[in-house]
Amino acid sequence: MKILIAGAGPAGLYLAYLLRRRRPAWSIRIVEQNPRDSTFGFGVVFSDRALEFLRADDPETFALVTPQMESWADLAIAHRGERVVIDGIGFAAVGRLKLLQLLQERLASVSIVPQYQRTLRDKEELKGYDLIVAADGANSFVRSTADFGTTVEPLGNKFAWFGTTKTFDTLTQTFVQNEHGSFNAHHYRHSPKMSTFIFECDPATWQRAGFAAMSEEQTLKYCAGVFAETLQCEPLISNRSIWRNFPKVRNRRWHVGNTVLIGDALRTAHFSIGSGTRLAMEDAIVLARVLLESESNPGTALSAFEAERRPIVEKLVAAADASGQWYEHFPEHMQLSPRELAWSYIQRSGRVDPERLKATSPRFFNG
Repeated sequence: MKILIAGAGPAGLYLAYLLRRRRPAWSIRIVEQNPRDSTFGFGVVFSDRALEFLRADDPETFALVTPQMESWADLAIAHRGERVVIDGIGFAAVGRLKLLQLLQERLASVSIVPQYQRTLRDKEELKGYDLIVAADGANSFVRSTADFGTTVEPLGNKFAWFGTTKTFDTLTQTFVQNEHGSFNAHHYRHSPKMSTFIFECDPATWQRAGFAAMSEEQTLKYCAGVFAETLQCEPLISNRSIWRNFPKVRNRRWHVGNTVLIGDALRTAHFSIGSGTRLAMEDAIVLARVLLESESNPGTALSAFEAERRPIVEKLVAAADASGQWYEHFPEHMQLSPRELAWSYIQRSGRVDPERLKATSPRFFNG
């Protein structure tokens, strides 16, 4: 089989590895528009059970990745100077660049080297392949070459993805107000020396603060000032940390002809539930399996991929949408007391009811 994979993020890299290790004779080409080791953001976070898919399917990669991860058993809400701990809600995180490098290492072990700084610009470049995999992100070029029934709906809040040398002991949501409005920071360590720090605000606050007219240096200074108590004099670090509106990407059709979407090209899940990379890698696992099972009929494999994944993805995406909507109204939630805010936060996705919370987080529940 001759396969083109567009995008050398976690989905594309991992799919290529899974296919080549089982079918060394297949021709697999990966193209990526960005330079090698160039990546947006800082850390990638997984819920405590999210890595079980990797342990079950690929223990070698699991053993390679997990020692590089930071983990913790609780999360915290910081509001009005009070810190509320919610026990039993564990997470693990790794630097996004470190994860890509580990997956590149796995890919090199099966003799595949992606073509970096190679931008696809013309539909004609997609001809001559048995299978085309769009793993090229939310702004996918490959997706634009056919009618997948795509919708892209930007959410209202503004966010920017920073790093910091302040290492936090757990994933924390910190809520702060100043004269311009309301701010939230999602922050967690992703290495022994670095943390991810996502700065978010509603559109009205963004306008009043004057971010549209600020340089990158001015933005960093302002954001560090808002969260000075949280950062404790440690700096914020930019990595193409531009202001964005989260794009809610959806596609009615997952595959058209011999082209299939995976990862963020297929759908995005709001970053507040920490499932985007997990979903992308699970897409790769299932797509690889069905292709290997139906290698003489890729069309059958693509239908099987969608049939198996769609119910699971739709459930997680519904939770992500609910979580994203909670953040769209977080200034209103900040009117609650710290403990009430924590209750609202932990139930925001609709997946954690009081009975489940009593079982997983007894100290918080009984506090």
